[in-house]
Amino acid sequence: MMKNENGQPLNNERLEYLGDAILGAVVAHELFLRYPDKDEGALTKMRARIVNRNNMNRIAMQLGLDRLIRTQAPTDLAQTHIPGDALEALIGAIYLDKGSRAARKFIIRKLINSISDLDEIIENDTNYKSVLIEWGQKNRSAIHFVTEEYPENKEVSFIAQAFVDYVVMGEGRGTSKKEAQQNAAEEALEKVSSIKSTILN
Repeated sequence: MMKNENGQPLNNERLEYLGDAILGAVVAHELFLRYPDKDEGALTKMRARIVNRNNMNRIAMQLGLDRLIRTQAPTDLAQTHIPGDALEALIGAIYLDKGSRAARKFIIRKLINSISDLDEIIENDTNYKSVLIEWGQKNRSAIHFVTEEYPENKEVSFIAQAFVDYVVMGEGRGTSKKEAQQNAAEEALEKVSSIKSTILN
């Protein structure tokens, strides 16, 4: 681990923590204001699209943050979460240095306004399972599903449970395994959204 001149360890983890919280709050607040007719599930999908690992990495690379990142071993940064983490740390630094208004302006300009197809996502993307998995990757949370079959009225019924960090966060029923998992993922997304979302004052 790198250290400063006083021998103290240097890393961005505390800034990442702060930046991640600010990012989530600003994006949630902005989408809430921009889309008054969208329900919680739709807003959660839109937010997941903005803060997913690929988008965060892409923006970090556009800003040239990859040229400023030092790692202990050579690696393909684009295949890791490191650029996105650096972007979160930058947001945290902007907040500390310039305040919440400057951090909000940066997030809106560089992240939210960089996504041109948010409305299209709502119309065409109903893959809640995929969105939940993306959320898990972004938040470093383990996501898995357990699905069982139950005979019901001479038809096969499926019940799925969506686990987030080994805790059941959603349960869904369907006539197919896929449908049950989608319903479970949708419920899980609503729960993690209510837990993670706060409004930045």
